[in-house]
Amino acid sequence: MNSHQQILPAVAAAIFNSKGEILLQKRKDVNKWCIISGHVEFGETVEDAILREIKEETDSDANIVRFIGVYSSPKSQTYTYGSRTVQYITSYFEAKLHGTIPLNFSNDETQELKFFNLNNIPADMALINPNWLSDALDKKEQVFIR
Repeated sequence: MNSHQQILPAVAAAIFNSKGEILLQKRKDVNKWCIISGHVEFGETVEDAILREIKEETDSDANIVRFIGVYSSPKSQTYTYGSRTVQYITSYFEAKLHGTIPLNFSNDETQELKFFNLNNIPADMALINPNWLSDALDKKEQVFIR
């Protein structure tokens, strides 16, 4: 591994509303839709990291419903930023918001937040494991390793 390659811990969350729609974030950095996700910071657990990311990216508190799995496949977890390449090892959770997202919320990372019907997911999503939605919808007590 050269100095321009890194492996970093990350977190992501599938968040559903009472209608079964999934929350997606239009990210400012790539101008594409994605589930809520981010980096684990030094001194944090993966659980603390996803709850912090949800708060930062939605301005809403949440709780973890379940652990869905861990995603480490280089094909879906490798991103290139200029001359730097990062492979993320992502802990994937289902979470539930405690309240409602402030109307028209946006910040440095979030351009837009919207709940999507599962039959109307945007086609142009940010790079993500192809099993992200089917894994989140699978309610068997099973942890996915992808």
